[in-house]
Amino acid sequence: MNKLFISTILLVGLSMNVSAQKHPTPPPHPSKSELINTKSRELDKRYNQEKKLILNHPVASKKMKQEQLKALNEKYRSQKRLLKKM
Repeated sequence: MNKLFISTILLVGLSMNVSAQKHPTPPPHPSKSELINTKSRELDKRYNQEKKLILNHPVASKKMKQEQLKALNEKYRSQKRLLKKM
C-alpha cells in the first residue's frame, strides 16, 4: 500500500511538472503587405544576381547576352505582375 501511495504521488508530481512548463508563443505571422514586400525584395535580389552573371559571362557573345537579358526581363516582369495581383 505504501509503495502504491508513493508511486501515485510521484506520478502526479511529474505530470504536474510537465504540464506547468510554459510553451513558447508562436511567432507572429507576417501581414500580407509584409509578405509581398519580402518576396519582392527576394525577387529583385535574384534578378540582379542573374543579370550580373549574364553580363559577366566570359564566353557568351553580345547577341547571346542580349537574348538572355530579354528573357530574364520578361520573366521578372511576369513575376512582379503576379506579386502585385496578390
